[in-house]
Amino acid sequence: MSAPVYLDHAATTPVRDEVMAAMVPFFGPRFGNPSSVHRWGREARVALDDARERLAACLGAHPDEVCFTSGGTEGDNFAVLGVYRTLKAQGRTAAVSTPIEHKAVLAAVHQVVHEGGEERLVRVHGSGLVDADHFATLLDERVAVASVMWVNNEVGVIQDIPALAAQAKAVGAVFHTDGVQAFGKVTVDARTQPFDLLTISGHKIGAPKGIGALFIRRDTPLEPMFHGGSQDRGRRPGTENVAFAIGLATAAELVLAEHDAEQTRLLALRTALEAGLRERIPDVVIHGVEAPRAAHVVNVSVPGTNSESMLMALDLRGIACSAGSACQSGSVSASHVLSAMGVTPELANAALRLSLGGLSTPECVARTVDVLATLADKARGVRNAPVYETVEF
Repeated sequence: MSAPVYLDHAATTPVRDEVMAAMVPFFGPRFGNPSSVHRWGREARVALDDARERLAACLGAHPDEVCFTSGGTEGDNFAVLGVYRTLKAQGRTAAVSTPIEHKAVLAAVHQVVHEGGEERLVRVHGSGLVDADHFATLLDERVAVASVMWVNNEVGVIQDIPALAAQAKAVGAVFHTDGVQAFGKVTVDARTQPFDLLTISGHKIGAPKGIGALFIRRDTPLEPMFHGGSQDRGRRPGTENVAFAIGLATAAELVLAEHDAEQTRLLALRTALEAGLRERIPDVVIHGVEAPRAAHVVNVSVPGTNSESMLMALDLRGIACSAGSACQSGSVSASHVLSAMGVTPELANAALRLSLGGLSTPECVARTVDVLATLADKARGVRNAPVYETVEF
């Protein structure tokens, strides 16, 4: 039997051996609470501060600009709602975003409306790129925060975040970007790029689930989401997860050290995957190809199929992928991202996201192309077969 193929790295990645090795001592002998003054506590505090400094260096940030979080969803909510709640008293009551954001951002923007504010969504081109001219028209002195995802989690399209951030800041708005799929894939440098807030998540880069970080540029107005302690300068009270913070810093250093070679490798795999699919399935649709894309995400639709059936059939053959975002409690429904890009319901309901990463090899790509092409033929044969005919998968 063929080895399983994992093509869902945009959903999560395995914890790297180096990351696990760095964390293990802090589950056992170095277990102290970093708020304690005794030697166990001091040891934990030194380790936590070191992790913060290392992660800050990876982001081009000062250590006091790094706030550890539980992951991308918390970071996105903290950024959008924290800014809005701080600035609404100054008459800045609007949040600007796009319809292709992760649900963590979209839900936070909807919450702004529930709290009496205004939601403004930017049009998106069919390529998946934000309409920069429309974005500019939505920016005025009433905007508290603008949030645009750097690399889209479903189609991999890369937005021009430095340019969009500069537009927002020109009218005095705070600019946030969800960088969960961007960090380690594109250049992220707070020293030279004008974003104010940046969300990252550990489990997308080889660290554990349950750890992330929010970059908070100095002097950015941001009300805390939680209350009850002085940890992290009062921005995120609660006992810090020392082991996971160390894991995140270690993973961040590894992905940056390997960035150029790994992105070259993934681009070659993506090119082979897309070429193979086009050859075997001539009418396959690859979404977002007209725009710059990160190397690790391929979103395809095979006309005449549906995502749910194809996902189950692929899984039975040992190939793991998804229909879009992994944050929908296992549901399979038409992607809001593809819908906003103007993709027809038929194609949106047939979409599959194949995301590459550390477990991906040329052999994985070749097998995926072969299996997906075979399943597509069978699936379309079922649709065209008489009702009394049985087609086995």
